[in-house]
Amino acid sequence: MDLGIKGKVALVMASSRGLGQAMAVSLAREGVKVAVTGRNPEGLKHSVELIEAAGGKALALNWDLSDISVIDGLVSQVEKELGPIDILINNTGGPPPTLAAGQDPALWQKSFNDMVLSLIAITDRVLPGMRERQWGRIITSTTSGAIAPIKNLAISNTLRAALLAWSKTLSAEVAHEGVTVNIIMPGRIATDRLRQLDEAKAKRENISYADAVKASLQQIPMGRYGDPQEYGDAAAFLASQNASFITGTVMRIDGGQIQAI
Repeated sequence: MDLGIKGKVALVMASSRGLGQAMAVSLAREGVKVAVTGRNPEGLKHSVELIEAAGGKALALNWDLSDISVIDGLVSQVEKELGPIDILINNTGGPPPTLAAGQDPALWQKSFNDMVLSLIAITDRVLPGMRERQWGRIITSTTSGAIAPIKNLAISNTLRAALLAWSKTLSAEVAHEGVTVNIIMPGRIATDRLRQLDEAKAKRENISYADAVKASLQQIPMGRYGDPQEYGDAAAFLASQNASFITGTVMRIDGGQIQAI
């Protein structure tokens, strides 16, 4: 299927590995020029290699999401080297596992700046161009914990739920201008982040890693973890011309795990 986005320009945040990298590669396979971002030079190099192997054009940017002051300069670099940004994939790394109670306010503040405020500021930088061109895709990757809170991930659950409300509100403001705004939500996708969470669960509950994985799989009707590329392909669809009437919604890629309707 031709998704109708060949030649478009995408900025994919936190894309040196994991789900961000998978989304960048899926877009590249559709002929999108992709700017990948992160703080790991080796990871960024690998993302560029994967994009080029898929036949795409890539630009790697060393980008620390905690520093809002760099946004204008780095977006301007993308615009200069690849062109105006048509597709924005908002994505961040996850905070450390935490309980809801007793966390240092400084940790809450830092996590809010990194995971919420930074994405809002990046969106505000690229949105005027999308509105002017009457075409744009803003896709924010969150977590299933935003609608079905995950034990011991209180900060992630809380802050990513805020992104759902922001995305829904923004979608109504720009829908008539050809810009769609959606959430993409992973269940358990086989990334390094998931492996770390399973290892932490095994340690916390004094069980083997294999038993921790087995317990996780029992919560998924499909009985397996998702492949990162399945997630990336779902994001590419939301970015496509074919999805032009989809906005203000949440797409779950979870193998049936999330029980809420």
